[in-house]
Amino acid sequence: MDINSPLFGSQEEVEESPDIHFEPVIKLEVVEVKTMEEDEDVLYKTRARLFRYDKQLKEWKERGTGDVKFLLHKQTKKIRLLMRRDKTFKICANHLVSSDMNLSPNIGSDRSWVYNVTADVSDGEPKAETLAIRFANAENAQIFKEKFEQAKDINSGKVSPPEKKDEEEEKKEEKKPVKEEEKKEETTAEKA
Repeated sequence: MDINSPLFGSQEEVEESPDIHFEPVIKLEVVEVKTMEEDEDVLYKTRARLFRYDKQLKEWKERGTGDVKFLLHKQTKKIRLLMRRDKTFKICANHLVSSDMNLSPNIGSDRSWVYNVTADVSDGEPKAETLAIRFANAENAQIFKEKFEQAKDINSGKVSPPEKKDEEEEKKEEKKPVKEEEKKEETTAEKA
């Protein structure tokens, strides 16, 4: 058998087909989806896994894995905790951070916290829950605790919420020209 001989049929070149375009049978309109987060600013966001304690079965049930956020409402200046599951974006935690909430370390883990919520509305109706939240590492858990305590202080009125800068102001700060003194320092450092 010759190496150059075709395995199936003749060695004719296959002609490329022209681009074919099909018109859709039904035309769909663009639908605007509202997440109810439009009137809020994200203060902090990180990945975590959330669990809830089932009192009847006396065990922890996983509620979901995804991004947990602290959201500051633009008018009321109240902060809520919102967590959505990956891929489905279904809400698995949605509650205001109140001053009576306390994060306590989960037994045997330095990267998770347990706390009680009087009104979590992730299932539609307010419900008291015991929640545990676990992070990838202890550092993220500590940052979450700091942000949680800060949110408690803001919601109780002890501290004023951080002022959100306009997008234009943020862009200006990023593009600020280097001062002449800094330029001189750079040139003297290069000469040395």
